[in-house]
Amino acid sequence: MTESEFAELAGKTLQEIETALEDSGADLDWELAGDGILTIEFADDSQIVINKHSVAKEIWVAAKSGGFHYQWQNGSWISSREGTELKSDLSRLVSQQSGENVRID
Repeated sequence: MTESEFAELAGKTLQEIETALEDSGADLDWELAGDGILTIEFADDSQIVINKHSVAKEIWVAAKSGGFHYQWQNGSWISSREGTELKSDLSRLVSQQSGENVRID
């Protein structure tokens, strides 16, 4: 995958996550910065930070429960450690930190 392909794919994924957060109706604040960093803020002042890591061609997630790296494989962002899918993991992480049921598709 070229850098431009990665940038386009990762940027689209971050926008999809932002849309899912908006559609969830959960009590969250978030900001998608132009440099490919999506920060989700929770009522308890904790955060989840999702960013594009261009050098590794990965999406990185930092949450209360730890850090996660996702690589594009067979049409999905897959965790390099657990083998789980990004949006499924984010649904769980955001739900845990917010105390609300949040689904990110």
